[in-house]
Amino acid sequence: MDENISKNQVLLTIAIASFLTPFMLSASNIALPAIQRDFHANAVMLSWIATSYLLSTAVFLVPAGKIADIYGRKKLFMVGIIIFTLASLFSAFVPTIEWLIVMRIFQGLGGSIVMTTAVAILTSVYPPQERGKALGVNVSMVYIGLASGPTLGGLLTTHLGWRSIFYMAVPLGIITILLTLYYLHGEWADAREEKLDIGGSLIYAFSLIAITYGLTLLPAPSGILYLLGGLLGVVAFVKSQLSAKYPVFNVRLFKNNRVFAFSNIAALINYGATAGITFLLSLYLQYIKGMPPQTAGLVLIVQPIIQALLSPAAGKLSDKVEPRLISSLGMASTSLGLFLLIFLQSNTSIPYIIATLLVLGVGFALFGSPNTNAVMGSVSRQYYGIASGSVSTMRLLGQNFSMALATLIITLYVGKAAISPTTYDLFLSSTHIIFSIFTLLCVVGIYFSYSRGKMHTGQNTAEDHQAD
Repeated sequence: MDENISKNQVLLTIAIASFLTPFMLSASNIALPAIQRDFHANAVMLSWIATSYLLSTAVFLVPAGKIADIYGRKKLFMVGIIIFTLASLFSAFVPTIEWLIVMRIFQGLGGSIVMTTAVAILTSVYPPQERGKALGVNVSMVYIGLASGPTLGGLLTTHLGWRSIFYMAVPLGIITILLTLYYLHGEWADAREEKLDIGGSLIYAFSLIAITYGLTLLPAPSGILYLLGGLLGVVAFVKSQLSAKYPVFNVRLFKNNRVFAFSNIAALINYGATAGITFLLSLYLQYIKGMPPQTAGLVLIVQPIIQALLSPAAGKLSDKVEPRLISSLGMASTSLGLFLLIFLQSNTSIPYIIATLLVLGVGFALFGSPNTNAVMGSVSRQYYGIASGSVSTMRLLGQNFSMALATLIITLYVGKAAISPTTYDLFLSSTHIIFSIFTLLCVVGIYFSYSRGKMHTGQNTAEDHQAD
């Protein structure tokens, strides 16, 4: 890296980009009813506005990480921001919902590149003793984006229309591009001699699309078929990567690097057990407690605010204290919060819910950035892009699994009937089962988080665990 580059200036640039992508995801979701009215779209087409973005992000995460390792992380980061900004601009002018879905696919492509290169660049710039703090700030910006999306997106949609959400992304994207040009003069490409495994990338894309799409179709038989096809694709992908000269994802990292493998599994479990919380509590507060959307949003914002406030400190602490200890404490706190939600009833007080969200916020903060620090610190420089893509993939798969599980159990209890006073008891029963499963998952996650191995003793450094 150029000695004249300030680490803090790089962090500022990455932080804006890390805010932008989750903000757009959560803000656009709040605008779906307005989009439906504007285009007279049916529910299936409307769902694809979100699904197309998630699928596109899933498909490109790992290949983008590998391409960044080969051709340069700064270069690809710039490409990702440009694609995301242009897709956002064009989204504001689309004449039909079909074109909006196409633009969302390009937004997902740009977003996946930004996500996987952002963490890799920070890991490249910051030395191990300072890395956790930087990753904590980055995680904080992600959750500020997620937290502010519904509120700011709702205000924009109400007063300026849903297209204004996409307009807003453009100046932020341009600012990020200018900061990248001005501050990021170096380049980070630690696998220049390698080539992209196109065949492996295609198998990976098929597997992720089949699994992600299959989860959205459950409990229908077609969903099971897609999942089986996706799992077979995963088996084929692993076999192809073991024999490839330059694998798009070095699966031996999971075999030979315990810290890397267990940290990724812990991330998958954590997101799989928590991503559905906001969805379930949003329904609970609006239907069972009779709150308007804005009031429910003010209650739910407690958790991401706590996480945003504590993540930098948790990341900084993981530079000095074993990440497995901090992350395991975070997973335990999350387990406690989920356990408390098992007992939700129609007469549960709002202070009880807020207290539970506080516990969850602390748990998420203690787990997130220290766990990412462990993943990135467990590999050598040539694998930073792959490692970053791996963490993002675990998050995406976990989020989809969490939502699919919640939707499946609600469907089994409530059926196709709308949530109404006649089905409130059935809905509450379904939440008890869902939060019970989530709690058990997090308890299992404590094992993987704690058993990953040490990082700060020199016994499990990136060099020791390099999977060549």
